[in-house]
Amino acid sequence: MSVKVHESHTDNKMDPKYRVSIPVGWRPDVEGEPVRLQMSAEHKVPVIKVFSRAQFEDKFRQIEQSPLDQTKKNALVGSLRMNSKEAQISGQGKLTVPKEWAERIGLKAEALVRLAGRGPYYILCTEESFDKIAEIELMMDDGGLGVL
Repeated sequence: MSVKVHESHTDNKMDPKYRVSIPVGWRPDVEGEPVRLQMSAEHKVPVIKVFSRAQFEDKFRQIEQSPLDQTKKNALVGSLRMNSKEAQISGQGKLTVPKEWAERIGLKAEALVRLAGRGPYYILCTEESFDKIAEIELMMDDGGLGVL
């Protein structure tokens, strides 16, 4: 199975049931294949990250293979488990976002949701949050690579 690369950004309206349409290229290859939602942050701005199941499981392999002590590993695994949940994208391409999670990051029913590609995953956030993230990244030091 190929690894998807999520690029660019788009706006879609969240419906009254907290569902948002996901671009076709960002949906799982197999209809009904679950995705993993994670409450998180980009540059300390709250967002919901969306991962394929395989990409999310890679996080646990990274933790296990890291040189961190077992107490820290256990804390990271616990945090990932507590702040994530499995979800499905319907046959119509809609992802249902838990209402309490959406509200926690400022998303509202009948309002726009910014979906932004981050390479191996994408984020859901408000337009204001996206603008903060973009501003921070516009000023990011690329270490002299000249890629930004």
